[in-house]
Amino acid sequence: MKRIFKTTVFTLLIATSVLMGSCTTEDLNPSLEQNKEGSEAIITSADLEGILKGAYNRMTSFEYYGRDYIVTNEVRTPNTWANGRSGRFTTESTFAYNPNGQYIWDNAYAVIASANIILDTDIETLEDFSMNGDYAKHLQGQAYAIRALAHFDLLKVYGQQHVDGGSNLGVPYLLEFKGGDGIPPRGTIADNKTQLFADVQTAFQFMSDDYFDSSKQFISKYTAKALESRMAVWFEMWEVARDASLAVINSDLYAIISADQFVSSFASDGPQNSIFELGFDSTDNEGINGLEFIYRGASYGDISVTPNAFNTLYEEGDVRTDVLGTEKVGSNVRLRNLGKYPERSSNVTLFRYEEVILNMAEAQLNLGEPTMALMYLNMIPSNRNAKAYTEATITTILKERRKEFLFEGLYYWDLQRLRMDIVEIDSEQNINATIPYGDFRRIHPIPRAELDANSNIVQNPGY
Repeated sequence: MKRIFKTTVFTLLIATSVLMGSCTTEDLNPSLEQNKEGSEAIITSADLEGILKGAYNRMTSFEYYGRDYIVTNEVRTPNTWANGRSGRFTTESTFAYNPNGQYIWDNAYAVIASANIILDTDIETLEDFSMNGDYAKHLQGQAYAIRALAHFDLLKVYGQQHVDGGSNLGVPYLLEFKGGDGIPPRGTIADNKTQLFADVQTAFQFMSDDYFDSSKQFISKYTAKALESRMAVWFEMWEVARDASLAVINSDLYAIISADQFVSSFASDGPQNSIFELGFDSTDNEGINGLEFIYRGASYGDISVTPNAFNTLYEEGDVRTDVLGTEKVGSNVRLRNLGKYPERSSNVTLFRYEEVILNMAEAQLNLGEPTMALMYLNMIPSNRNAKAYTEATITTILKERRKEFLFEGLYYWDLQRLRMDIVEIDSEQNINATIPYGDFRRIHPIPRAELDANSNIVQNPGY
């Protein structure tokens, strides 16, 4: 699987100080000298493209979408458990977090910094603007979408929307790559929400279908709409979720993957159900720190499937069970994910068309259209050799989402937004008691380094 992202000297010159090291206030507010150097180095649209590729590359880090963000979410649900083979994810699986760890904070803000370099650029001053102005604007559209995605990830991880005793605090929403001595405070959840939707809507407007990338490794107009759909479901904005989902559906660019291609699609580049994916190849990947090694194999293989998830979720014949299998490690036989992220070179899909369809089903249900909701809901099992549902409810939609996106890190956020407890349903789980909705452990602490560097940052309750 050929990876499209190459590190250039130009990208390193501009962004090394932003994309390396811990993310304290120094990263949230890059220096004036860095800003000056970056702006002076951007001469053509190719320079903007280089920075954009650097942002995508940062997203592939094992400390972000290359592993940790996906697995930390997955291991906190009843789907999987951390077996302790290499000691990875055992603390996260018990809802205990290292206060000195950065988790996704530094990586997400590094991605945001790169996006802001692009957005701070006056593209009309580029040497090739007369020839490539539309393309430069398209690149800025991708940067708007990337900025929204990274801030949305941060908001879900650190925001206080679903915590008892919390206030209305979200995360610092950074709109500029700038210098000065400013130490940004946390924005409110309402302000974060307003800016998130402003960014994705601008992203859609700026991007052009003329530059649609069939590899799916660059964000398109319809990635922005898929992100808007996901965000609207999170914020329970059902009309927005419906309309954004419909924009993706009506594009006719994507389709639900068929049952006979379901398993193989996870080893394919840019399958028909992929809206946006991060690229890896046999030489440019996260190696032993990637998703393949944490889900299977004798080296790490720390993440096992709870028997309950296998025994109760799927009916006989459902093709989704084909991604599951057992591995013997020493004297232990573990139920594992063998089909998703099958190789270190496998691309990581961030947005699948099936999610948009299920977002549409949930939106229709909440808008008082149960018949339409059922129609969209049953589009998934009809392509999985599974029985159709007779009724669309929150319960059936959630069940289908859990079945469809097992191992992909989405189910934890479903439990959060639907205000559900994390229940021990299997003895293998790493918790020994229910983690109720609203418990402070359902979100992460603000990293200690950020608190030490930024007096305007307020810690989350309980930490």
